[in-house]
Amino acid sequence: MRTFDITPLGKPRMTRADKWKKRPEVMRYRAFCDEVRLKNVSLPECGYHVIFVLPMPPSWSKKKKADYCGKPHQQRPDKDNLEKALLDALFGEDSHIWDGRVSKIWGERGQIIIREAEPCVLC
Repeated sequence: MRTFDITPLGKPRMTRADKWKKRPEVMRYRAFCDEVRLKNVSLPECGYHVIFVLPMPPSWSKKKKADYCGKPHQQRPDKDNLEKALLDALFGEDSHIWDGRVSKIWGERGQIIIREAEPCVLC
């Protein structure tokens, strides 16, 4: 299991103009991709379980933060957009990925936790 102190970010819907336009959400996404590459994040070859820890808002009370810490995150961004952002940052083409599991939970600070998946039996 490896933990990276990177705040997860979902992939935004992008347009052709985003190649030269400097929309804030696209710039945040590009900075996220750069940080993932800089910290040498990698996925196991035989499948993975990625846990995205999304930070709780600073406006929440200490009691609410204690109640939600480690609980499922059931709001935006969607788990598939988080996974898509991570895979796009790691691979130009991610069609060779055949097994993966994604979870998202609340936490004190943003993290990406990567574990090797349980071996699957196909036959």
